[in-house]
Amino acid sequence: MFKIIDRQFGIDDYGTDDFLHNWPMVYILENGKEAYVGQTLDVYTRMSQHKANPDKAGFTTAHFIYSDQSNQSMAFDYESQLISLLSADEKFTLTNKNAGIVDADFFDRERYDDQFRILWEELRKKDLVRHSIEEIEQSDLFKYSPYKKLTDDQRTTVSMLVQQLRISKEQIMVIEGMPGSGKTVVAVYTFKLLRDSPEFADRKIGLVIPQTSLRDSLKKLFKSIRGLSAADVMGPSDVADSHYDILLVDEAHRLKARRSLANYGTFDKAGSRIGLSGEVTQLDWMISQAKSLILFYDSDQSVITSDISKDTFQNTINEKFFNRMRTYFSLVTQMRCKGGNGYIDFVKKLVKGKEDTKGQFPHYSLKLITDFRRFESEYRKVVTREPLTRMVAGYSWEWKSKNNQDQYDIFIDSVQKRWNSTNREWPHSEHAVDEVGSIHTVQGYDLSYCFVIFGREIDYDFDTQEIVINKDLYFDQYGKRGASDEQLRTYIENIYYVLMTRGIEGTYVYACNDGLRRYLDQYIECEV
Repeated sequence: MFKIIDRQFGIDDYGTDDFLHNWPMVYILENGKEAYVGQTLDVYTRMSQHKANPDKAGFTTAHFIYSDQSNQSMAFDYESQLISLLSADEKFTLTNKNAGIVDADFFDRERYDDQFRILWEELRKKDLVRHSIEEIEQSDLFKYSPYKKLTDDQRTTVSMLVQQLRISKEQIMVIEGMPGSGKTVVAVYTFKLLRDSPEFADRKIGLVIPQTSLRDSLKKLFKSIRGLSAADVMGPSDVADSHYDILLVDEAHRLKARRSLANYGTFDKAGSRIGLSGEVTQLDWMISQAKSLILFYDSDQSVITSDISKDTFQNTINEKFFNRMRTYFSLVTQMRCKGGNGYIDFVKKLVKGKEDTKGQFPHYSLKLITDFRRFESEYRKVVTREPLTRMVAGYSWEWKSKNNQDQYDIFIDSVQKRWNSTNREWPHSEHAVDEVGSIHTVQGYDLSYCFVIFGREIDYDFDTQEIVINKDLYFDQYGKRGASDEQLRTYIENIYYVLMTRGIEGTYVYACNDGLRRYLDQYIECEV
């Protein structure tokens, strides 16, 4: 079906095959370490252009890929697919820019997509790629790749961000988006677009990721792409050491205020390096260290007391940026859960005790299981066919196994489980399938299916018709320190909102408390 011709790059003679002239094809240039993907109608002209380009001088081998069924639309599409997949395959460091990634529809595309999977396996046989498409699509390197094909909503947002940066060198932009709307994807894509652009070559740019686990994943991603480095991805305190022309801050709702912290000394030291002290926030740090600030934000995902509050966030922007341009954008299309925006709205009302309609989502599996042994059994079945399925819970049990791996933490219906053995990239860690993750290990990540345990700390009171919280059964000490009862309820509701929006294909739910179980049973299909 496909023909793959291997030639030495830089020679004048690439062969006499008719397909090398005036026929759409894709190609890969590589040197064993780096690779570049392109498409062309004329091999000789395009290779001559590359040969004259100093950026391509280090390549040694060219692989030309074509078929008698090729067309121009297919060539553009295959180029984008190869770039996206190769960037996450880890065989090569990719050197492409991301501005040309397309996702256009065309005649008979489904058939060409099937053929692409055959092509990919041919590339595996030739040792040009390492992993299967299925393996790559489960990886964070793929999900957060700057070569990701953007939705129309995401692409429009990126375009507007860049346009605003052209208008002014000192401004703030806030991009609000629900879970699964692609905030991280847009942040990473925009970062690379700016880094590749000659227009912004003189600007110092940084990407701030408040969460340790997600930050580690993105550092690994950035190491695999030429022009980017792990040092580009920072924690909030890292900005204290330098000033930036442009700072992008993902998950900005997880920036910290100076309250209920595990280590005030570390916080204060970073603030003093910037020249700020007292009751400042990490948002103040960002404002001080950046001329232009791009914040990706969702107030409904703040989950602990130290997270900057919605009011503080807005007041800080208004006060500190009153003399600079302020622009707000929204990512309105949810792309993670196949239940769509309707599912997100449903969950938001459900966890606040305000739902009044049965959740029905034809393309999304949402189920309540009332017996935990059945819940565990179903989990084992699903994770066998969908390996990136994980079990998560609210922080309703002490983390005893943290200091003693022989201990179990969670006991439900004679089933015993352990909390996550690591906070770093837990969904992909060795023992994750046998563990239960917390909010701190999965926020920002996509899962195939998510099995959510509503813990002992949350219940529903049918007399008052509201969610109730048992503070004594909530064991995230930093999460509840200094919080009023109302604040704690909001944080815990937000936690379950986040947990229930991790699954791409579906969410399975178990509730420890009878009141909450009966409440959920009204709105979620129940499997006894």
